[in-house]
Amino acid sequence: MHDFVARTEHRLTRFINERLRQQLYRDRARVEVTHWEAPDEPVSFAEATAQTFAPFEVGTPWGPPWGTVWFHVTGTVPVGWGKEADTRPELHVDLGFAGGGTGFTCEANAWSAQGTLIKALEPMNRYVTLDAGPGESFELFIEAAANPVVPSFNWYQPTPVGDKATAGTDPIYVVNTLEVALLDTGVWELSQDVDALRGLMLVLPAESTRRHQILSALEDMMDAVDPHDLAGTAARGREVLRPALESPAGRSSHVVHATGHAHIDSAWLWPVRETIRKCSRTFSNVIALMDEDPDLTFACSSAQQYEWVRDHYPELFERIREKVAEGRFVPVGGMWVESDTNMPGSEAMVRQFVLGTRFFIDEFGFEPKDVWLPDSFGYSGAMPQIARAAGKDSFLTQKISWNDTNTFPHHTFWWEGIDGSRIFTHFPPSDTYNSHLSAEELARSERQFREKGRATHALVPFGWGDGGGGPTREMMAAARRKADLEGSPKVVVDTPAEFFAAAKAEHGHLDTWTGEMYLEYHRGTYTSQHRTKAGNRRSEHLLREAELWWTTAVVREGATWPKEQFDRLWKQVLLQQFHDILPGSSIAWVHHEAEQHYGAIAAELEELIAEAGRILLGAGETPFVLNARPFADHGVPALGVAAATEPRIAEVASSGDGFTLSNEALLVELDANGLVTRLFDRRAGRDLLPPGQVSNLLQLHRDIPNEWDAWDINSHYKQVTRDLTEVVSIATVPGGVVIERSTGASSITETVTLDEAGLHLDFDIDWHDRQKLLKLTLPFALHAREATSEIQFGHLARPTSVNTSWDAARFETVAHRWLHVSEPGYGVALANSCTYGYDTLRTTDGDGNSVTTVRPSLLRAPMFPDPDADQGHHQLSFLLVPGAEVGDAVEAGYAENLPTRVLAGAHGVDPLVTIDNPAVVVEAVKLAEDGSGDVVVRLYESRGGRAAAVLGVGFEHGPVVATDLLERPLATGTRSPLVGQDRLELRPFEIVTLRIGRA
Repeated sequence: MHDFVARTEHRLTRFINERLRQQLYRDRARVEVTHWEAPDEPVSFAEATAQTFAPFEVGTPWGPPWGTVWFHVTGTVPVGWGKEADTRPELHVDLGFAGGGTGFTCEANAWSAQGTLIKALEPMNRYVTLDAGPGESFELFIEAAANPVVPSFNWYQPTPVGDKATAGTDPIYVVNTLEVALLDTGVWELSQDVDALRGLMLVLPAESTRRHQILSALEDMMDAVDPHDLAGTAARGREVLRPALESPAGRSSHVVHATGHAHIDSAWLWPVRETIRKCSRTFSNVIALMDEDPDLTFACSSAQQYEWVRDHYPELFERIREKVAEGRFVPVGGMWVESDTNMPGSEAMVRQFVLGTRFFIDEFGFEPKDVWLPDSFGYSGAMPQIARAAGKDSFLTQKISWNDTNTFPHHTFWWEGIDGSRIFTHFPPSDTYNSHLSAEELARSERQFREKGRATHALVPFGWGDGGGGPTREMMAAARRKADLEGSPKVVVDTPAEFFAAAKAEHGHLDTWTGEMYLEYHRGTYTSQHRTKAGNRRSEHLLREAELWWTTAVVREGATWPKEQFDRLWKQVLLQQFHDILPGSSIAWVHHEAEQHYGAIAAELEELIAEAGRILLGAGETPFVLNARPFADHGVPALGVAAATEPRIAEVASSGDGFTLSNEALLVELDANGLVTRLFDRRAGRDLLPPGQVSNLLQLHRDIPNEWDAWDINSHYKQVTRDLTEVVSIATVPGGVVIERSTGASSITETVTLDEAGLHLDFDIDWHDRQKLLKLTLPFALHAREATSEIQFGHLARPTSVNTSWDAARFETVAHRWLHVSEPGYGVALANSCTYGYDTLRTTDGDGNSVTTVRPSLLRAPMFPDPDADQGHHQLSFLLVPGAEVGDAVEAGYAENLPTRVLAGAHGVDPLVTIDNPAVVVEAVKLAEDGSGDVVVRLYESRGGRAAAVLGVGFEHGPVVATDLLERPLATGTRSPLVGQDRLELRPFEIVTLRIGRA
């Protein structure tokens, strides 16, 4: 038989493009269009439709960047359109949809004349089904958003459109199509048949019998239909294809559980205000499709997005509530937003689950049991325990498939956290959370599935995402055709819970991954947009202080708990921990707003703290110290208020060669350029600096990533380095010296001081470099095999050597408030105020001495998506503690982030709770979420060992009950850390939540 495969495939391509796609609509008719342009920010339907609309012609430009134009569309369905049963009239719209796909260009909402949100109009979803029959008129309003295409074909080219102030005012889109069109449903169904079979054919092996059978069927179909009259012959073509579509899959076929999804970044290449509208567009799309298609299920995370819809689109929210009750619109994840997991602090990570899950319970009577984080940039080793303590039993992500060096070895597995907690975890092997259910994606799912041979089930989230959009009718058509199709994995449309149940049922043995899931990519997100990160860190600790002192004021003085304020402030902080805000990977608009919000949050919390202090201390002029730390400080008890003594500062001596700082613990020598040339621990009798090296050295690196500017640091940054050794000026101050340096573009003021806590390095930087990375270099004469970094409720150790590809890929890592390096018998802690990115490496000098070098990343200057990222003023602080164990590092981290404060009053205040073991750390003291007035105390074992402790309660109280994170008593049969009314036994890194009833 002659080989005509290529010729037939070419014929098929032309048939699809020239005939099949062009005849989806049988006829078209004009509509009348008028418009009104909102002068600034978006307005409501009622306000928009009350305006005067002007005539508008199709083909006319519209919409300045970030602008909104309302189109009023009226028309009549032609009389002759009602004769054929396999047709339906639709409004067909092309607003000038640019490249980039759904969610990254202009998009719109279609509203009824009565103000009901119908559905969205987007590049891959351009229709609105009309209720009007032949000869009947219709009326619609289209709320069109002129969102610019931010990435101009790459992820590094600077663009002004990410800031409304620089985006311009000229229209950027042209309406190409606005008409009423008659959809031929028979031709549309034939199109879906052809797409399903052609896609499958192209992923099958060239020599596959099934591939050739499909091609023959498609060839026969092209012969059977009349290309000039598909409307009249589509049914004949479908009948020819029927045997190929009805050939069933094999018994052992891979099973793909397809759940509708629409990943909506809560802010990214658009501001938060636009995300609110994206939610309305996506959710209305989903509801409209559910009304047409009873098989669709849709998984949707992020309580914040539901709350936006509830507050801004109440009628749509009620329709969502109905679909949730049906089990088809499924809340997943149980978090406030799909947050970053590397940088949020311990209590903030808890509140993501507490506020998110409580919202779903309160609004829908539904509690998600899974964690849904497909797109976060790596996953903290604390997450399994936090998730389990929040009532979750399953975890889903996909982002680790982006690794640039190593392929993650599992798709379905147990993920074990730093404390030993495990959670059932799945990575969709299709490597996407925005699947279209294409044959290529389904084949990839089967090809890459690591557990095949032991398992057959995998999950695929399908629907347009990142910028929203959701499932389409074409995707549902693909799912039906591939439900049981020879050569393809089986597709079943269901919910994540149904997938997890099936996956757990078939797994007799699962491999285990222990510790963090480090993303070998996007390492720059630990540093980009420093002011956003500093605002987050400060907000987390101010919230801790405010909750502690207000809880104390309620218990001690009968004050009224400001619940509404705390809920609102926490929600704002949690929103800004979203995985494109806190990591610094959003447009300028987003980060400007975040910084403004952090300023307002800090001001409000400072006032709350001051008010609680006034209530607690009473009227008086005596200065008292408020210590919100979990450790005593200069005579002030942990979590209490008392008079205190000031720490003693070091003696400072200067000579022509430099400066000396000295106290009982340390001797620090600096040269004339302000570089530390000696760091001597008097108590241990050892020099910490390697011979011939200097410390507190600032190094400036060229930082031009290969692709993702704000996201990435590539390892080649180390190849171009400039040491900032010259000084502009240097002078003594009490307890230390102040040094001014310049990079040429930026000015840096560093204050080096010594006191009882350790060596302080405080930086005030006016930063104007671009595409540079500023690091602080701190070498130590230590043979440290690992660098120990704080994460939520504990720490983890990472190798300082580079033996494997996994070590090599982990060249930039994340730490919270402290990092610790040590050799047996001696260690050094470095605490910070607002820094997250580090590289730590052990080397050997020319004389064979081991050198461990810690290098915090201070600032970056990426050019996309914010061309002015990080430009301007920054403050960063570090505390270096020689001779420190891990427990000292924990204490230093709290000290650097929770400075004590002085208020005048009449008397001190005893702590509400005490713990007699310093390894057990109180992370939060608050009132119960249910309004009962019970006191909730959250604590954890901080050093990685077992610990026993006695809880002291400093007020009249009822029973002390161990609870989950949602403050519910632990389930019967669950191990309790509470072994008596006041005695605790904690496992390594165990998180304990105690609910204390008030008498």
